[in-house]
Amino acid sequence: MEKIGLLAGIGKLPVEFARAALAMGLGVFAVALVDGTDEALKQNVTDMQKISIARLDTIIKYLKEHGITQVTMIGKVTKEIMFSGEHAQPDERMTRLLLSLSDRSDDTMMFAFIQELAKENIQVFDQTALIRKLMVHEGILTRREPSAEEKADMDYGFQMAKAIGGLDIGQTVVVKHQAVMAVEAIEGTDACILRGGKLARGGAIVAKVAKPKQDIRFDVPAVGVTTIESMIQAGAAGLVLEAGKTLLVEKEKVIALADKNEITIVAM
Repeated sequence: MEKIGLLAGIGKLPVEFARAALAMGLGVFAVALVDGTDEALKQNVTDMQKISIARLDTIIKYLKEHGITQVTMIGKVTKEIMFSGEHAQPDERMTRLLLSLSDRSDDTMMFAFIQELAKENIQVFDQTALIRKLMVHEGILTRREPSAEEKADMDYGFQMAKAIGGLDIGQTVVVKHQAVMAVEAIEGTDACILRGGKLARGGAIVAKVAKPKQDIRFDVPAVGVTTIESMIQAGAAGLVLEAGKTLLVEKEKVIALADKNEITIVAM
């Protein structure tokens, strides 16, 4: 049986990937990089170990012990863990990697991580290789269509999200009346939505897109049930996604929850 590695963060995507891999007859050896990985992951892999993202040498040793030469990285691992002090201190190898960086932007850190794995003959492959069926297609996905004002905000938000993506800041913005309420940075999508929704005081539009030069080996934008739950809490009215470049996890649940709360979702 051919084997692949899975470096897993938070959310349903690692589970979806593992299920797809097992269905193809692949052995999946997973590393849970942070606290809070989905409980279902362990039941859908060949083997799984919890190793902090900070313990780079231990991660590499685990992969090599199991003969893994191909690995994917999928699921939410936000940079805030570097500053929270809640996770293991970086080991010597991770410390050297961090000190070698010109900055700590998302792309800089991920490229360095990938290069470190490559030194050990471990190649990182396309996150979406086995789960392309989750890519959202262009069109209105929900029962409610956007109003003219909401559509204008969607167009504006899409452009603004692309702009911050080009600066490697984040992939999500919250807008209202063609003004930016919040920009995603280190805190992640859900916190951005809540902050923007509070400032908008209802009726905001959330835009989530791929970076203009998105590397499909990491950080491919994804939306799931928790995104809609955050929008409900924030009183947001609509969501615009980039068609063909955004993963929509648990699509039926997402659309049902959005419809129940009169949220419109458009992929463009």
